Amino acid sequence: MVTPDKIHDTSLPMRERMEALIRLKQQEITAGIAGLDTVEFRTDSWTRGEGGGGGQSMVIQNGTTFEKGGVNISIVHGVLPPQAVTRMRVNHKNIEGCGEDGSVNFFACGLSLVIHPINPHAPTTHLNYRYFETTNPESGEVQAWWFGGGADLTPSYLYEEDAKNFHQLHKDALDKHDTELYPKYKKWCDEYFFIKHRNESRGIGGIFFDDFDTKPADEILKIVESCFDAFLPSYLPAVIKRKDLPYTDEQKQWQQIRRGRYVEFNLVLDRGTQFGLQTPGSRVESILMSLPATASWVYDHHPEEGTEEDKLVKILQNPIEWV
Repeated sequence: MVTPDKIHDTSLPMRERMEALIRLKQQEITAGIAGLDTVEFRTDSWTRGEGGGGGQSMVIQNGTTFEKGGVNISIVHGVLPPQAVTRMRVNHKNIEGCGEDGSVNFFACGLSLVIHPINPHAPTTHLNYRYFETTNPESGEVQAWWFGGGADLTPSYLYEEDAKNFHQLHKDALDKHDTELYPKYKKWCDEYFFIKHRNESRGIGGIFFDDFDTKPADEILKIVESCFDAFLPSYLPAVIKRKDLPYTDEQKQWQQIRRGRYVEFNLVLDRGTQFGLQTPGSRVESILMSLPATASWVYDHHPEEGTEEDKLVKILQNPIEWV
């Protein structure tokens, strides 16, 4: 059992403290999610080739509440070749090759989850928090580091109280540390999870940030911990209220169409998916865990004007301020 002591021990390297945090939060989150279902999470530990670390995938599926969900942690390390450094520099300003050949040693750890409920009235959710650092292959000194992550909500049917609660609790988590963070990270989330070819957002947003190294690492770790702590109370109440609501075949089909949009974003636009699939020795099952078990694509589908489905689409095309 992981305890909070290691997370808060400032004498330890940040990589060890972040690893302790994600291990603890995996335990807490899976317990909270499984508490709403009749099946348990399956635990699947894996290792990356050539001693490059590994991780633990915890997956729940075919339950009475959740059709599929995964809460994965990974702790990996190795060498980024020059071409990978060049690709990453597009989104991470501080990374530089420093070996004789321009390569760099890296360490990355994080927790990523996606939960897909059965009931179309209960929202899908996604969360990811991660830490990345590079070190000089010759001296071993940390050369660059950053945190990234966020959490967002993807309903098939819009319940404004769920959206407001999700945003309010994440705003509260950030406001404890810096009141300028939530407006910035809410906007970043709306812009990042935007399906350009559909001209609509993937969901009703949340928070998102990347390349975060502008505060002391210890302070950022506390921010990430606060955001982790906001997740279960921001999500579980929505599932509890919606998981047993009656629904029609047409509403289930709408959920399938919305899941299709989810798949499109993850496979076409998501940087994390692209990076994972391009990384040698990566575990494809863990990378694609985020995809729903079922989804649908209907040719030229548009909801009827004035319906609940149309109400959601209009919000996705014009994100609003929930709090």
